[in-house]
Amino acid sequence: MKINNEFIVILITTKNNDEAKKIAKILLTKNLIACANIINKVESIYNWNEKLVEDSESLIILKSEKKLFNKISKIVKENHSYSVPEILALPIIDGDNDYLAWIKGCLVV
Repeated sequence: MKINNEFIVILITTKNNDEAKKIAKILLTKNLIACANIINKVESIYNWNEKLVEDSESLIILKSEKKLFNKISKIVKENHSYSVPEILALPIIDGDNDYLAWIKGCLVV
């Protein structure tokens, strides 16, 4: 399968596992992602409002297509508890053809 930078991995941190599952299920039911992996209790250290913050968060790893990113981002923002949630898309530069075909088959036409 020719990739052409169409496939992406999206990283999103959430306040907890319940919020991560909620967001993942919404995106899956709308066929905007093929898969969500949730890693619970990721330790995050970051600057927020000029303070150093340490938090335990959950990380969602999503597989989708670049053309769906704006829709995904909008839905995440509507359902996320953070005022500025982390929503980062990374290009998939290569992958197994069967797996990439599976991703494509799961998404909105």
